[in-house]
Amino acid sequence: MTARGIRRTKELLSRRELTVVEHVQDVLAAVRERDYLGAYVAVAGDEAIRAAARADELIRDRGREAWWDLPLLGVTVSVKDLLQTRDLPTTRGSLLPNGRPAQDAPAVARLRAAGAIVVGKTTTSEFGWSASTVGRLAPPTRNPYDPSRSAGGSSGGAAASVAAGLCEGALGTDGSGSIRIPAAFCGVVGYKPSFGRVPYYPNGADRLAHQGPIAATVADAALLGQVIAGPHPTDPDSGLGSLDSPRDMRSLRIGWIEYEGTDPEIRRVTEAARDVLLDEGHLVEEVQVRCHNLYPAVVDILAATEAAGTRPEDEELIDPGRLHVVRHGRTLSGVAVIQAEEIRQNLRATLRSVMDDYDLLAMATVPVEPFDAGAIGPDWAADVRDLLWLAWAPASYPYNMTGQPAASLPAGLTSSGLPAGVQLVGPVGADDLVLTVARRLEAMLPPLPQPPAAPAVAASTGTTGERTF
Repeated sequence: MTARGIRRTKELLSRRELTVVEHVQDVLAAVRERDYLGAYVAVAGDEAIRAAARADELIRDRGREAWWDLPLLGVTVSVKDLLQTRDLPTTRGSLLPNGRPAQDAPAVARLRAAGAIVVGKTTTSEFGWSASTVGRLAPPTRNPYDPSRSAGGSSGGAAASVAAGLCEGALGTDGSGSIRIPAAFCGVVGYKPSFGRVPYYPNGADRLAHQGPIAATVADAALLGQVIAGPHPTDPDSGLGSLDSPRDMRSLRIGWIEYEGTDPEIRRVTEAARDVLLDEGHLVEEVQVRCHNLYPAVVDILAATEAAGTRPEDEELIDPGRLHVVRHGRTLSGVAVIQAEEIRQNLRATLRSVMDDYDLLAMATVPVEPFDAGAIGPDWAADVRDLLWLAWAPASYPYNMTGQPAASLPAGLTSSGLPAGVQLVGPVGADDLVLTVARRLEAMLPPLPQPPAAPAVAASTGTTGERTF
């Protein structure tokens, strides 16, 4: 099965060329037979079929009018295993006990209310701690373009599920790049909304985490993002990040950021995207954004949060890599954490000043190619004891610190046949601007080929860790 995308799926369903039950059966069969990537850890088999039957009944009763009120009717989605689902376990990628939630997370509930059918929970690193999808609960999630390489993380299962055609859209989370990094690695679109635009429950004290969609196209990601946005009483920060205002899109000022040490192949592919922006009539000029001690501040904020939510008696169940981060967090004083927060405020001020001069920022989403599937980063960052587990992704975590909207879209393939992503970042609240320019850029870039086919892996081999409910 190849990725159809939301628009194509809705066309087939609305023309009655395919029933929702047939569509969901096709998706579930593809997951059972071809999830050699380890994208899913749990599959909602019977419940998904029942939801599909209800959707078919609604389509028979209301015809095309059904899509007016339910824009995702019959569309299959996956949900990252950090997010609560009422009909599937939520393990958060951990061996620690996690009960089955009584209700959906707000964004999941909104997807269902719009007619989407949740087909399963996707693999994540434990509590989303790393930017690769490696953990003790399930085998690593693999890259659809080369299964020996990482899908990125921590929403690696979500990105792989879309890229491999195992659903039309995915719901992920992004605390330091966890939507955009795997989207870039897997050749799909990842959209991190402005902080607070999508309610997040339960949220962390670090106020870094965003929920957002991963999809095959920018239009699909925008539709999913629109469905899940809006305030919710469980998240006091929700309702922020909704400040879009009309502006002239014909000639924008775009600041291009080039990170030191970017792989030459990544630079070649993403500079072609930069040239497209120039050809579209935008002013694109190189800009540098500097914030002293930014990466150590990110490490300290994340580590303090991880430590605060972890009991010493649970250490034997914790992922060894995450445990190093937890232990670092326990060494931090309150003064050190406040100092890290001061650096966050300095970055916010710096980027606010930069955004006074530019409508958007653009850059390579990740400056390195996908690394080995079982690693947490490139060789130089693979030992978490060095606390460099996010240092290889300098284009991601700054925009969690500031809460700005960002979208990664495929820019092309490297000479190794691996996807490279280009990222657009806007001012807080300018989500529509980011998505509009991303959609225009997407239309001008050559589409990526489908990931190569790979042999089916029998469910009995235990290679995916998948469970059916």
